[in-house]
Amino acid sequence: MKKIVACLAASLALIGTPAVYAQTADAASTAAAKELFDSMNYRAVMVGAMQQMAKGMSASMRAGAEASIKNNAKLSDADKQKALAKMEAELPAAINAIQSVLNDPTLVDDILTETVPVYARHFSADELKQITAFYRTPVGAKMLNLMPQLMGEGMQIGQQIVQRRLGPMLQKLQQGQK
Repeated sequence: MKKIVACLAASLALIGTPAVYAQTADAASTAAAKELFDSMNYRAVMVGAMQQMAKGMSASMRAGAEASIKNNAKLSDADKQKALAKMEAELPAAINAIQSVLNDPTLVDDILTETVPVYARHFSADELKQITAFYRTPVGAKMLNLMPQLMGEGMQIGQQIVQRRLGPMLQKLQQGQK
């Protein structure tokens, strides 16, 4: 169980791992990126995304852990039942720990602080102003309004796809360790 939680936590951490870039952004692009994020209501979008991720975490972790236990050919039926019971006892604490990270308000602040320079490096101040203008149109506002829902649905799809691909790999790893 601890191995599964560690794998999931590592996977989540790697999803958001920033790459190091030698290129730096100028002050005008940085200011324009901040204005863009303000126009996008980025903070609220990210809070919504983190809430969606936190909601789906419980079911995803439970499904992954159950599949790993049930598909472990080295465990007898009795051992599988014991492992499932142990998982049920330990899983809530692991889920709560991960959800507390995802629901921490400073998480979004840190993401925002570290994302502004990325946009400022890849877009000129003029380009960022054009994107900002789009988000202030009715279609741009609609897109922003739907963004948390779209991100949530996209994350659920992504989690399902990753789970399907990681499940067999985790099973092989478990079989090799016993």
